[in-house]
Amino acid sequence: MRLQLPAAAEAFRDAAAAWLRTQLTGPFAALRGLRNLTESVEERRRWEQALGAAGWSCIGWPAMWGGRGADLTQQVLFAEEYARAGGPNRIGHIGVELAGPTIIALGTPAQHARFLPGIARGDDIWCQAYSEPEAGSDLANVRTAARLSGGHWVLDGQKVWTSLAQFADWAFVLCRTEPGSRGRQGLSYLLVPMRQAGVVVRPIRQMTGESEFNEVFFDGARTAADNIVGAPGDGWRVAMTTLGFERGVSTLGQQMDFFNELAAIVDVARRNGRARDPLIRQRLADAHIGLRVMRYNALAMLSADGGVVNGAAYCYKLYWASWHRKLGELAMDVVGAEAEIGAEGYRFSALTTMYLSSRADTIYAGTNQIQRNIIAERALGLPREERQGK
Repeated sequence: MRLQLPAAAEAFRDAAAAWLRTQLTGPFAALRGLRNLTESVEERRRWEQALGAAGWSCIGWPAMWGGRGADLTQQVLFAEEYARAGGPNRIGHIGVELAGPTIIALGTPAQHARFLPGIARGDDIWCQAYSEPEAGSDLANVRTAARLSGGHWVLDGQKVWTSLAQFADWAFVLCRTEPGSRGRQGLSYLLVPMRQAGVVVRPIRQMTGESEFNEVFFDGARTAADNIVGAPGDGWRVAMTTLGFERGVSTLGQQMDFFNELAAIVDVARRNGRARDPLIRQRLADAHIGLRVMRYNALAMLSADGGVVNGAAYCYKLYWASWHRKLGELAMDVVGAEAEIGAEGYRFSALTTMYLSSRADTIYAGTNQIQRNIIAERALGLPREERQGK
């Protein structure tokens, strides 16, 4: 793991920083620092298209599909500069970071030509339809079913906690295509258009006042028979490939967001005098140390196998989720009583919203308990925990 950058990498960083600074202080200044993904959606779509037109949207993709073929170092640098410049949370990130790389890795040439250009240009927004009311952390328990009929897959079922489904053009859906199958067997990974009569989306209002998550109901929804990634019944492997990308380079950009949050907390502590409290100072120092540990571990994890996420990634989600939840609690203790006051229209400050959102960090994408099971069974090779009724 080399921490000193070569001259070419520094030039790349400077070019990225200059473009981002120009855009986010000029035509897209209104989006700078915007975290609420359900706000200014049309402007966010234009931002995705601007990133695509300038070649900054999916820099790690091959150039033939609209990327720059950027190496690991360049991808990390762009993610960090994006966060440093106050780039808004990306409405296109599920397509760029998850759907696109999965299609590149496992899709057919026809799927490459059909789906990748729209993601790279910022024209198509995607969502991930995995979780269900009875299949959250236990993803292998999905019940949404699909059957082949007249050259189409026909889907029936329900998904929940589907981020940005109300704005998405497409979804990748993990569903059961073999009647009577159980667990990881009989699952398939379908690419489904969201804008059709057989799809109903109901936003879920969160305690932050936002509605990033949704329920999605499939009632005879249809997608072409060849809109399947991998073979029928191979969905579990494809879904795990997608989750592997979720633990990839974007984690470094996430850490820059964390850095910005910590810097905001320190700024408040200095202004309101709580930085003089020795206990608060110690907690701020601990948060800084934890963030540095997270960064170096992530760099080592990504560098170990040439950018291919290795077994160490199993620990990453458990670590950052627990750290970030504590950061939210620290933010509230630093801000004090005013953190509990919302503005007109049920709007809280950025730090209060961060605290409320962070309460879910140790639940979504696999609870801390599930993460510990994954570490034990998959990373350490320990015997599987007994499952009731199995």
